[in-house]
Amino acid sequence: MTILALDTSAGPASCAVSEEGQIVASAAVNVRLTHSQTLMPMVEGMLKNAGLTLEDIDLMAVSVGPGSFTGIRIGVSALKGLAFPRTTPCAGVSTLAAIARNLEGTAIGEESIVCPVMDARCCQVYTALFATNCEGGLTRLTADGALTLEELEARLTSLKKNVFLVGDGAELCYNTLKDKLPCRLAPPHLRYQQAAGVAMEAVGLAAAGQTVPAEELMPVYLRLPQAERERLAAVQAQGS
Repeated sequence: MTILALDTSAGPASCAVSEEGQIVASAAVNVRLTHSQTLMPMVEGMLKNAGLTLEDIDLMAVSVGPGSFTGIRIGVSALKGLAFPRTTPCAGVSTLAAIARNLEGTAIGEESIVCPVMDARCCQVYTALFATNCEGGLTRLTADGALTLEELEARLTSLKKNVFLVGDGAELCYNTLKDKLPCRLAPPHLRYQQAAGVAMEAVGLAAAGQTVPAEELMPVYLRLPQAERERLAAVQAQGS
């Protein structure tokens, strides 16, 4: 199976192609341009360099959240536009699961915890927990959620295992938690969102039959957008 994957969930934008579980092409940019400016030219160039066309793609995958509201919408909309005319099936991938894939198969030890974290602002992080096994595989322990650092500390402390932090919020968490529990920070080249992780996560979703037509692909927001939160707060204030 040939998979085209996109990630626009944070500052960097990336794309990748996997064939039979192996990454065969990838590209990324992290410049002062919006994802709407950089994503499609990057996808076009990557496919051309790999000798592929969109007709060669069996499955299209994208990180659907959590993450930047605008970034997620751009990625999902772009993938739907690519997939819909070709009726290519799609996979909506958890950004946190894709980040955790960065550490899959690395020598971090059996029965450790991989903790992807993204800065959610408002004194919260988006996070989920994954356990490693003796073969370097990952098993999800918790659903994606938005937690305060205190809530995350309590959750990790209760597990009493070594913790590996990965994601754009990893350094923030490490600086807060390093003196309170056994945790390590993933190296920069493995720390951030990558479309390669989206592609690898999509392999498992496809095997489980968890794909959808392009028209059914939707973003997954763990919180309301800030404008909506402010509107609701104003309505509540008026009511009181």
